[in-house]
Amino acid sequence: MTSGRERTVGEREVRTQPEVGAEAIDISPNQDRGVLKVIKQEGIEGEIPMIGDKVYVHYTGTLLDGRKFDSSRDRKEQFAFNLGKGQVLKAWDIGIASMKKGEICQLFCKPTYAYGASGSPPKIPPNSTLVFEVELIQFKGEDLTEGEDGGIIRRIKKKGEGYFSPNEGATVEVSIQGKCQNVLFDRREVKFVVGEGDDRDIPIGVDKAVEKMQRGEQCLVHLKSKYGFGEKGRPEFNIPPNCELDYELELRRFQKAKESWEMHIQEKLDRAATAKLKGTSYYKAGKYIQAVIQYRKIVMWLEQEYCLAQEDRQYTRALLLPGHLNMAMCYLKLNEHLKAVESCNKVRMVTSNLPPLYREARLHINEFDLAKADFQRVIQVNPHNRAARTQLLLCQRRLKAHHERNRKIYANMFQKFAERDQQAEAGNSSRHKSSNAPEQLEDGSPREKKAREAE
Repeated sequence: MTSGRERTVGEREVRTQPEVGAEAIDISPNQDRGVLKVIKQEGIEGEIPMIGDKVYVHYTGTLLDGRKFDSSRDRKEQFAFNLGKGQVLKAWDIGIASMKKGEICQLFCKPTYAYGASGSPPKIPPNSTLVFEVELIQFKGEDLTEGEDGGIIRRIKKKGEGYFSPNEGATVEVSIQGKCQNVLFDRREVKFVVGEGDDRDIPIGVDKAVEKMQRGEQCLVHLKSKYGFGEKGRPEFNIPPNCELDYELELRRFQKAKESWEMHIQEKLDRAATAKLKGTSYYKAGKYIQAVIQYRKIVMWLEQEYCLAQEDRQYTRALLLPGHLNMAMCYLKLNEHLKAVESCNKVRMVTSNLPPLYREARLHINEFDLAKADFQRVIQVNPHNRAARTQLLLCQRRLKAHHERNRKIYANMFQKFAERDQQAEAGNSSRHKSSNAPEQLEDGSPREKKAREAE
């Protein structure tokens, strides 16, 4: 960056619009020189970030007079955000989208692409042109899974239109290309219902990705096996078990499903009955994520229905209770034990019968005492309940193993504390002896010797 032209105001010199050289590139969409870029260090050859990618950068921001107002390097902490989502200054979304990994550049940002007429008091005055030195450390696709386990990674090639996305149950028309180990296995235009893509050989990961897309959006989606075709694979597509998949998707159009408040009670009951059958079908096929989607619909539609006729109330209960219980079974299969307990808690609110799944879920989250008490109550009511007795023995074994683990952990901990205390005590004793040792006098003779001679 050159020093720029200077002018005198009173006795103070301030720097005006910097004179950037011919190496400066106008990267503003309107070519209005709103965002100028000067590359200070070339990045690694390869792709650049896409919309929605999580990018990690270091930066230093200054005013035109050279005053620094912010720096991630001073904090010794990288700054991360999702590109193109409006989480940062407009100039940043534009500038960093042009960078490669490892690149360092300067971005000269006019006020309309920065903090505008308001500025950001007290450090940034109104109508300030800002200069950022930015280093792109790394970037990665957007994780669409609830637990962010890296199972569904999306990268947006082309941003969609509008602000709305399909909801569960929406009917979508999608152009898809699927690859396994870089071999194309599926290319088609397909129409399906979000949450039920498996009926059209669409893996659950694509279902989840489409739910986040906007009309006209084009994106790349990488799926881990769990969100693809899983342990069974898909022989008709020559996809082996536990294979990761790559899809290129374009959402052509969609029609949103009715929200709960848009349906009358009879429509909700009819749809809930259908969802129950479909959920059971998915469960029997071992497709537990798809089954959860169906059972969750039942809960969403019926959980808040109160002022009903007697017949509707009984039918609602007959659908809602199995919905919660079946969802708990799915969560146990998916090893999501806390969610299983939550589903069972919903059952407890509407019935006095404690579901066996509740006790099993408690076992998995190490609530051994509560689970043990539950099994004992079952046996009191029905002494011949073999399942409860088996689970009680299992609970007792796990509780014993849990206590044994804790005993070893704490025994080792206390042993380490004791050794540390002994070392500290030995050190103190050594220092104590040293302080009591005969002090050398100037003639090199010990004080004790002088004392004996005096006697």
